[in-house]
Amino acid sequence: MSMTTLARLQSAGCLRLCALLAALVASPLGAQTSLSAALDSFLRVQTQGLPGKVSYGVGQLEQPAQLAACTALEPFLPQGSRLWGNTTVGIRCLAPTTWTIYVPVQVRIHGSYVVAAQQLVPGQPIGAADVMVKNGDLGALPANVVTDTAQALGKTPRNGVAAGQPLRNDLLIAPWAVQQGQNVRLLTTGAGFTVSNEGKALNNASEGQIAQVRTASGQVVSGVARQGGVVEVSQ
Repeated sequence: MSMTTLARLQSAGCLRLCALLAALVASPLGAQTSLSAALDSFLRVQTQGLPGKVSYGVGQLEQPAQLAACTALEPFLPQGSRLWGNTTVGIRCLAPTTWTIYVPVQVRIHGSYVVAAQQLVPGQPIGAADVMVKNGDLGALPANVVTDTAQALGKTPRNGVAAGQPLRNDLLIAPWAVQQGQNVRLLTTGAGFTVSNEGKALNNASEGQIAQVRTASGQVVSGVARQGGVVEVSQ
């Protein structure tokens, strides 16, 4: 066999192999693998900041045979969804054709959460003896569950909380950092300067909330309330 003939046979074999690989990628199995890989990569990145050890399970994908071949997949979270507990993730194809599917996902987050150690009544400031920490699947609890006792101490519950019931951040009231009528220190900061003035608070505000202050000159300014009767204004 001549070298020319051998080269032709090798070239033909390479073309047949490339065609076979292309067929595998375009097959339903290849599509299933591509969808799963894109979804797995998306979930691994998006769940990195969750408070605990994260695992997740993916429900049945739509039949890939019904979907046109896709070279650019983009997973996304539908509006109103979040990666917590039972949720849904969308996957859209950007090219060469466009289509969208939705996949059921269960996100499990093994971590710590805070529960009432005893019956809590509305308006009662929460102390260290009033709470305790448990471990479990945060994904089975409300997304605003308290995960650190520091998030609850000093706050008061809006409603009664039974012993053993998880605490929720949206049902806890932070103490006022600034109270209406209180004399406060107004800190105005800008590029390279800080000016301190005195004023009187015109509303109640918790840490991080907006407080309005009337200065000695009668001017009303708005700033961010801080503990200790301080209101910060940025220029």
